[in-house]
Amino acid sequence: MTTVTEVRLKSRPVGMPNRDNFELARVEMRDPGPGEVQVRNLWMTVDPYMRGRMNDVKSYAPPFALGEVMNGGAIGQVVKSSDPAFKEGDLVQSQNGWREAFTAPASGVQKLDPRGLPPQAFLGVAGMPGLTAYAGLLRIAALKDGDVVFVSGAAGAVGSLVCQIAKAKGHKVIGSAGGPEKVAFLKEIGVDHAIDYKAERDLTAAILAGNAEGVDVYFDNVGGAHLEAALNAAKLFARFAICGMISIYNASAPQPGPSNLALLIGKNLRMEGFIVSHHFDLMPKFIEDLSGWVREGKVKWRETVFEGIDKAPDAFLGLFTGENLGKMLVKLG
Repeated sequence: MTTVTEVRLKSRPVGMPNRDNFELARVEMRDPGPGEVQVRNLWMTVDPYMRGRMNDVKSYAPPFALGEVMNGGAIGQVVKSSDPAFKEGDLVQSQNGWREAFTAPASGVQKLDPRGLPPQAFLGVAGMPGLTAYAGLLRIAALKDGDVVFVSGAAGAVGSLVCQIAKAKGHKVIGSAGGPEKVAFLKEIGVDHAIDYKAERDLTAAILAGNAEGVDVYFDNVGGAHLEAALNAAKLFARFAICGMISIYNASAPQPGPSNLALLIGKNLRMEGFIVSHHFDLMPKFIEDLSGWVREGKVKWRETVFEGIDKAPDAFLGLFTGENLGKMLVKLG
């Protein structure tokens, strides 16, 4: 392993990114110095939030630098170690994705205990997307007995787990996704009323067809027309957890907000945005609950896998064209 490939940000996109915004580079690997490890990545994740980091704007995460390797979650295996806490063969988790391998301080990697799950699950259902679903539904939306839950982007990594957590706790769930395959998946995981938003002319009516009285909780991954329809369909005192708005991530100009935002007042709604990094304290409880649900057969997950570091940009772009069912991953090992 003398040279490896990494993906760099070549240019900042305007609107929808394309392959020209990325470049592949070969880099020399150095041996680890004291307190360092060398890791060969086996899996890496691509996630919608990375689109914001391609812009040179201040946000909750720093922007990717032009001409530099990008980064994100990865699962890898130690191949050389100069730190006594790690040995060759250890599985580790890091934020050093978008590259085949790396040498870095051991403090920047975390030893992985698979707990019977496949290692890549810790980039999805047992990782950041899973915790996002758990924290957003239970802490931000404050799920309570009898709630009817509506989830947009319900066939994605976050949305599909939101649906299943709500079902595991005995709730009625309405989910929206695009296309027959994704709708079939929603039915497979127990969603009570699955909406193919691409086939609907009236999204509000489609939600109310799942529960005529409306919804108590809306978990938003999409924004735009979905947020507007959820406002229309909300019951009094409904709670909205705003996780993402993928419908506007590639907009090249400011998009208009919901025309019915005033419903927040008359319906006494609560709407709260959140970032998962502020809720890491829930991780131990989340993993405990998730392990139980998996053992009981209450949680399933899907993965869409691209193979090879050169396919990482394609996997990322596929997030914005609906190519993923469940978690989008790149297999490197």
